[in-house]
Amino acid sequence: MIFDEKHECMPLDSLRELQEKRLRAAVKVAYEKVAHYKRVFDENRLKPEDIKTLDDLDKIPFTYKNDLRDNYPFGMLAVPLHDVAEIHASSGTTGNPTVVAYTKNDIALWSHVMARTFACAGATPNDIVQNAYGYGLFTGGLGFHYGALELGASIVPTSSGQTKRQLKLIQDFGSTVITCTPSYSVHMAEEAMASGIDPRTTTIRLGILGAEPWSEEMRREIEEKWAMDAIDIYGLSEIIGPGVAVECPAKNGLHLFSDHFFPEIINPETGERLPDGGRGELVLTTLTKEALPLLRFRVGDITSITHEPCEACGRTMPRIAKIFGRTDDMLIVRGINVFPSQIESVLLSVEGAEPHYLIVVDRERGLDRLEIQVEVSQQLFTDEVKGLETLRDKISDEIENVLGVKAAVKLVEPQTIERSMGKAKRVIDNRRI
Repeated sequence: MIFDEKHECMPLDSLRELQEKRLRAAVKVAYEKVAHYKRVFDENRLKPEDIKTLDDLDKIPFTYKNDLRDNYPFGMLAVPLHDVAEIHASSGTTGNPTVVAYTKNDIALWSHVMARTFACAGATPNDIVQNAYGYGLFTGGLGFHYGALELGASIVPTSSGQTKRQLKLIQDFGSTVITCTPSYSVHMAEEAMASGIDPRTTTIRLGILGAEPWSEEMRREIEEKWAMDAIDIYGLSEIIGPGVAVECPAKNGLHLFSDHFFPEIINPETGERLPDGGRGELVLTTLTKEALPLLRFRVGDITSITHEPCEACGRTMPRIAKIFGRTDDMLIVRGINVFPSQIESVLLSVEGAEPHYLIVVDRERGLDRLEIQVEVSQQLFTDEVKGLETLRDKISDEIENVLGVKAAVKLVEPQTIERSMGKAKRVIDNRRI
């Protein structure tokens, strides 16, 4: 099923013409309405009229996540606050969170690209979609919700967690599509089998899974456990949320909706644009966003791109490969972005904790498990057990407040964590991604 055949299957010449028309309008709005972009353009002696075609894009300096943090909370908006219909935010690192906002038209756009996403993945208006992404400041839950409504499917807004209830509702409601992180789908299958339920006998036929990187091996495991099609989805809050790109059932790259989000692949070291097939950092420019237009936003994800139309489904949009990794030290744990600097910031604020720590990520029964080993002062370590328990609980609570994800905290003796003469090894990721 193709939700928007006119655009998703547009001839490439027509698509480029549309992209360039929208790009010129987006640049003009960004320059006139966003002080950050006016300053950047003026500093580089650049005018909006200098950007006429897609080939002119590389004249524009990159936008970074820190630009959003430095303009916290609403300095990057191109509309007055009374025109904003919805606000989301990521957790902060050592400072401010990243704020993203939507006008009513942006919500309509989000609903539209998510309806495309569902249809591209293989969902139809006849499906019952059980949405196990989290609702709240995280954009995942609401993005899928809006898309299912736009598609015309029935939506069961279970949100994340409460696995036994999730399984009961699948059985009772006859849900046919599950939307969640890939690791949670594995966990649900294992919980089902532990409860005497064979996931392969349920009504679930399709999983639309994302918010964390996952391998082809994991796809095979999920499809075997559930007897369903497991489809990869890609998005990020700064651009729209989920709804930037998705696989079709051929699973030969993720179709990126480039009539709304124009992609480039660059060498992360030099910033030079790479040709099709070259592996580099994804850069996205929003072409139709109202509240938060972003020009050449450096995503940090490593992938490659092809502009060859998809023979399997007929879509002409470019396709990106599954994400290979990151240009920074960000971890994705249960769909939440986690930076070691966030954890370090918490530890430095807690008396008794030393600035020596190790982050260990494992996957148990399909779910990510985050453990943080922290050195404590010799005096505290030799103190009574109650004092250590209090410190451990305090660190755990502070980390959950900052990151939005639970972590097991293990307090260790001084000099236990290995020192390095070079860059400190802060992370051990044991997951098979």
